[in-house]
Amino acid sequence: MGLGIVQVYAQAGFPVIATDAHAPARDSARDRLTAALQSRVAAGKLTQAERDRALGCLTVADDLPALAPCQLVIEAIVEKLDAKQTLFACLEKIVAPDAILATNTSSLPIHGIARGLRHPARVLALHFFNPPPAMKLVELAPHATTAGDVITRAGTWTEAAGKTVIRCPDRPGFIVNRCARPYYGEALALLAEGRGPGEIDAAMTAAGYRLGPFALIDLVGADINLAATEGMHTAMQGHPRYHVFPALKAQVASGNLGRKTGRGFVFPDPPAAAPSDARTIALRIEAALVNEAHWLLSEGGTTPEGIDTAMRLGLNFPHGPFETLARHGRSAILQELARLRAAAPDVLKPRYDPAPGLETA
Repeated sequence: MGLGIVQVYAQAGFPVIATDAHAPARDSARDRLTAALQSRVAAGKLTQAERDRALGCLTVADDLPALAPCQLVIEAIVEKLDAKQTLFACLEKIVAPDAILATNTSSLPIHGIARGLRHPARVLALHFFNPPPAMKLVELAPHATTAGDVITRAGTWTEAAGKTVIRCPDRPGFIVNRCARPYYGEALALLAEGRGPGEIDAAMTAAGYRLGPFALIDLVGADINLAATEGMHTAMQGHPRYHVFPALKAQVASGNLGRKTGRGFVFPDPPAAAPSDARTIALRIEAALVNEAHWLLSEGGTTPEGIDTAMRLGLNFPHGPFETLARHGRSAILQELARLRAAAPDVLKPRYDPAPGLETA
């Protein structure tokens, strides 16, 4: 992830200083970037001259003091709050007072990372998606006291590097990881009700989605999906919308994590045929997606257009949840949520409570 972010800015012509606490990672950084750029040359996506210019923008440093000239520092270290707080406390003694400190976290609160710093107003998140050179989306998440000029500069430089920057709130999961939970969660709920993972995926691909929910879990890894789901469940005080289904835990316990282990929920089986009720399955999952997006919108800090763009770019969805609402109509979505709530066990009924903006608009 870190080297991918380096590549993004270096290809755009920004001078980049990169470092790593692990010496072998530092020592191999230039060779690894050269290989990554050369593969783009071979694919016809980059000229040899552009490759050379990007490599010329990179300086690999042995330690943090070498970052003193930087106007924007982006960390991509381990996802531990204390580690990021310690790093930023060290960095703010090195860089200029107006230099921006950005975190690439996808799960930790930005206000928590900024807590205790001398200049917390310089801190925000720039959340890149993997692999950074290929994925267009960057989620920009300030905390409550991030300075306006910090938001503007970070966004402007990242857009100049060719990314689509979407402003999002300092809330668990930001936009994409938060609003994607129902795509997996409702699929797992259907699985618990006796439906097969292949037919669920086939219903979603028939509805225009590039990958079904179980194929996506297999691509990322069931262990990674479980960690994200458990993290969201904890961060949202155990709300049933983020219920951790036993089937996901069992899949991880089995060791069949997806592509990286050779078998997952659906990998490597051939695609299944869409079931006769494919539209019903798709409507169920999309109703949950629409509802989650409205819950996030009701909390402030983003827009319907921003959520739709983030979901299209971050997950390659054919349309965002507000576009889905327009396609189905508000009445159909609310009726589906009511049906699901009535059928759900008592502990999961609140999972289908309509968001305020969906129910009252």
